[in-house]
Amino acid sequence: MRPQASPAPPVLDVRDLDVVYALTGGQQMRAVERLSFAIGRGQTLALVGESGCGKSSVAKAVMQLVPTAGGVIRLEGQALGPLGGDALKRLRRRFQMIFQDPISSLNPQRTVRQILEFPLKVNGLFDKSESERRIRATLDIVGLDSQQMLGRYPHEFSGGQCQRISIARALILDPVLLVCDEPVSALDVSVRAQVLNLLGELRQRLGLSMLFISHDLAVVRNVADCIAVMYLGRICEAGDAQHLLEHPAHPYTVALLSAVLHADPAVPPRRVALQGEMPSPLSLPTGCRFRTRCPGAQALCAAAEPALTALADGRQVACHFPYSVARPAANASAFFQPEDIAP
Repeated sequence: MRPQASPAPPVLDVRDLDVVYALTGGQQMRAVERLSFAIGRGQTLALVGESGCGKSSVAKAVMQLVPTAGGVIRLEGQALGPLGGDALKRLRRRFQMIFQDPISSLNPQRTVRQILEFPLKVNGLFDKSESERRIRATLDIVGLDSQQMLGRYPHEFSGGQCQRISIARALILDPVLLVCDEPVSALDVSVRAQVLNLLGELRQRLGLSMLFISHDLAVVRNVADCIAVMYLGRICEAGDAQHLLEHPAHPYTVALLSAVLHADPAVPPRRVALQGEMPSPLSLPTGCRFRTRCPGAQALCAAAEPALTALADGRQVACHFPYSVARPAANASAFFQPEDIAP
């Protein structure tokens, strides 16, 4: 009998990640704390939460743009932390980032051709004839006409076109993972759906894995296989996207979903009101981090911090009283998102 092959490791495996920023006066801010997740081949994980929850710090840590204070980040089984120099440079080709602001992320002094040539040159992959073919093919994949675009500059294009150029730049090195940090939040509503559809098509066509950062659950509902909801540096709920949207267990997830408009105007809004503002990461509340804003908080919530625990349906929730706050809608398909009106 032949021995069975061991299963392939996740494309991205993050374990117990800590990100700490040093502040003036000797203070430290823990932006991310003991955060873990994995993304399989061809899978998209959406990391969702309010501004300041730490989700962009996770993206930057994965991309090795900020130092980590603890934990391990592995790409296809290879730990990134111990690597440096040429070893990290070779592996970095395998994971690329798409930034929030497509215009500021492109060099205004370079043409589209030069923008797409640059990563090939930096990685020693530039060959004039082969690179020209590769550049034209990549622009075609993202729906841009290379004949009309290669000699032009970023300021000559719309925000949506610039984001497609950014996506082409990320794809030019044939990565296995795209880290998308709020890739449509800076775009007009009329083009958001087009870019989201493009990312979905690329995932299917190229077998890409994606870490998709967003503050909006409505945006990720059609692009994510799994969703992890962050609050103050930690995951409070994670699981299958459709199931999480239809049956949220954590009060914070319920509140985020209640902020999404309903498709039927006859259905009255049922907003879950949160108390106050998100606490400062420099002064975290005792016990559950969400308790100061939670409509269902009880005495236990102040006494002990809930662990991220698996429920019977397979999701993970960090809450002493999951399902204690009524969900805002019956199913995910009932939600209206502005992108749905785009042509």
